[in-house]
Amino acid sequence: MLKFDNKGLIPVIIQDAADGTILMLGYASKESLKLTLESGEMWFYSRSRQELWHKGGTSGNVLKVKSMSQDCDSDTLLVKAEPAGPTCHTGKRSCFFTGFTKADLD
Repeated sequence: MLKFDNKGLIPVIIQDAADGTILMLGYASKESLKLTLESGEMWFYSRSRQELWHKGGTSGNVLKVKSMSQDCDSDTLLVKAEPAGPTCHTGKRSCFFTGFTKADLD
């Protein structure tokens, strides 16, 4: 059984099913996961907007789910998906394109 946080959410790592690139991290609710399973495309819960969010619903850059698995603690999901375009809202393929150094902690 999945372990959702105190807000009813669980982190979801999205990985490109073809080459393993990590594309993004989002959060899902039970409702968004049900929609994901029904549609075959990734749905999230937007923490900033406080609403369900169909990834690519506006842009067309949907994430077609190929597989879903939970980690050993059942508190994080890994979704392998086929992206239909850039995943990041900036137009980049992945949300992880900015380097990180100790200076970023200051």
